[in-house]
Amino acid sequence: MPAERVVIGLGSDARGDDAAGLEVVRRLLVRAPAGVLITESSGDPMHLISTWSGTRLAIVIDAVSSGAPPGTVHHDIDPRRAQLRRGSTHALGLTDALDLATALGLLPGRLLVYGIEGGDFSVQGPITPPVRTAIRETAVAIRARLNDAAG
Repeated sequence: MPAERVVIGLGSDARGDDAAGLEVVRRLLVRAPAGVLITESSGDPMHLISTWSGTRLAIVIDAVSSGAPPGTVHHDIDPRRAQLRRGSTHALGLTDALDLATALGLLPGRLLVYGIEGGDFSVQGPITPPVRTAIRETAVAIRARLNDAAG
């Protein structure tokens, strides 16, 4: 039986600020709310679909590159319009997962996407200070949202 609520952090540890989504879920794991599945993903569409399928709520966190200042947090963004960074080595990611899940009827009951604006996606680059701050703030906001009775 799938979890009622899932939080999925997307990204790659090898691409600087692209690790933002991964770092958010790692912070959430320290004090994970009861009954919430928290997991990391490279963005593989089948992993995303199998993780959120049948859930009441799925929250996905990913790095974005929209031209906003690094560290800007975009709340409840439309992933079909956003330029989400792909952490995988292939050309598929969250947008592709949404398209496939829609066609198959496998979307979660509710999907919330947080985008953290990155600034440095270089290979083996560090996570930049403004993105580190955004990671902390986003983890706090998501934890509060999950602890809210409405979820």
